[in-house]
Amino acid sequence: NAVILPDGAPEKLGAGDEAGSEEDLYEDLRSSGHRFGHPGGAGEQLAINELISDGSVVYAEALWDHVTMDDQELGFKAGDVIEVVDATNKEWWWGRILDSEGWFPASFVRLRVNQDEPMEEYLAQLEEAQEENSAGMALLLGPGLPCKEQMRTNVINEIMSTERDYIKHLKDICEGYIKQCRKRMDMFTEEQLCTIFGNIEDIYRFQKKFLKCLEKKFNKDEPHLSEIGCCFLEHQTDFQIYSEYCNNHPNACVQLSKLMKLNKYVFFFEACRLLQKMIDISLDGFLLTPVQKICKYPLQLAELLKYTNPQHRDYKDVEAALNGMKNVARLINERKRRLENVDKIAQWQSSIEDWEGEDILSRSSDLIYSGELTKISPPQGKSQQRMFFLFNHQMVYCKKDLLRRDILYYKGRVDMDQMEVLDVEDGKDKELNVSVKNALKLRSPSGDEVHLLCAKKPEQKQRWLRAFRDEREQVQHDRETGFSITEVQKKQAMLNACKSHPAGKPKAVNRPYYDFLLRQKHPTLPTSLPQQQVFMLAEPKRKSSNFWHNIGRLTPFKK
Repeated sequence: NAVILPDGAPEKLGAGDEAGSEEDLYEDLRSSGHRFGHPGGAGEQLAINELISDGSVVYAEALWDHVTMDDQELGFKAGDVIEVVDATNKEWWWGRILDSEGWFPASFVRLRVNQDEPMEEYLAQLEEAQEENSAGMALLLGPGLPCKEQMRTNVINEIMSTERDYIKHLKDICEGYIKQCRKRMDMFTEEQLCTIFGNIEDIYRFQKKFLKCLEKKFNKDEPHLSEIGCCFLEHQTDFQIYSEYCNNHPNACVQLSKLMKLNKYVFFFEACRLLQKMIDISLDGFLLTPVQKICKYPLQLAELLKYTNPQHRDYKDVEAALNGMKNVARLINERKRRLENVDKIAQWQSSIEDWEGEDILSRSSDLIYSGELTKISPPQGKSQQRMFFLFNHQMVYCKKDLLRRDILYYKGRVDMDQMEVLDVEDGKDKELNVSVKNALKLRSPSGDEVHLLCAKKPEQKQRWLRAFRDEREQVQHDRETGFSITEVQKKQAMLNACKSHPAGKPKAVNRPYYDFLLRQKHPTLPTSLPQQQVFMLAEPKRKSSNFWHNIGRLTPFKK
């Protein structure tokens, strides 16, 4: 049977290994921080730094988008190739893309397998290897031969078998654990049960319907003739129910670990397992099953497609089902990322001085893009440098502190739902009567509200125009998929952010790599220097002015 390892790669288990490896698999998945093997271990991190110090160029590939909230961070898209310049810090690395440099989270990338070749050649080699592998299998099996039909039979039987086993797992959890827990309200509150088990009962009800659909399409006498692709297509949107469960799973682990510190809960859960005659896996192992299952569907369908002839009646449906389940997995990952971002956005807001109006989370849940622009204000055409943060539904702009460049002051926001974005040609703007370059304009439909913004370079302007399009697409996508953040999640995020910034303390943007940044910029600087002096030393020295020299010579101005 194909199982999913922490790095997302399928591995075949022999019949003799299968029985003893299931618990190890759960342990591996439970102990891994994320699906991809990140080179964050001490030994590998040391090796990376040795390569860099020897003058070698180390490349990493972005696994996810990184949208920056600070001009010292490096933004990139999934699939971008980053040159790793410094990996001394475990959490944050310093990297370079073209002419841009900055910090980025080490967990957002993975090192390339072959560091010596350009990325294009590396991807081309992968494609060639896949084609050769496919050609080799075709030669071995032959198109349309009974051997290929037998392979399809094996995959179909595996899908049916694992689906029936999965239903039994879900039934055991619902009847063996949840039902017993509800009888002991002296030990559990309803809120605790919701946190531990999430919406697994809804998943159980859905999976029973899905299995019935599969059974109807399953040909017992000739499994290779089964047409099950349509079942996945019919229930494609229903699989999105897993999003809520996957997002809640980390909270479930935390809640369960707290209870398991008390012996009475350890004994209770073990009694539930024995009473239901379940296999010897702990409750957190059982609760991981739905997370593993939703990731396994695309792999099973990929195997099925491989051994389905294009002439088979099920081929097109299986192909569409594979793409559909990949989209479901992608949607679940995206929603998980968005929920994780809620805490970051709340912390960002708490770091902004003089905040006015409603919380950013009241309408927004994702940072689309950020950067510095020149804001030209009517009626005099006054120019102001501002930091802009584009979220879904709104854009916030702030002013940097003159001395402490890491402190931002709230200056206003723009309702993007009420704005149209216009590309302004270089030259004189008729409305404000000012000459502009690399400009764009935000205008309300009535024309009452107008914002004229200028970028430093044409490329930056184009990047902002693309970001505004992305923002509208994000809003439309959220509307279609029904994505939203609950009020409880918003309040909890703001509460956590307030705790991290107690009243009376300065609200500088808190970054885990801040001290490391100071050491990089000022390696010979004494650590005892006050922070303000550090920033003053970082400022470029200005030439002395004769004006102040002459003023100082006048007697009335002498102290």
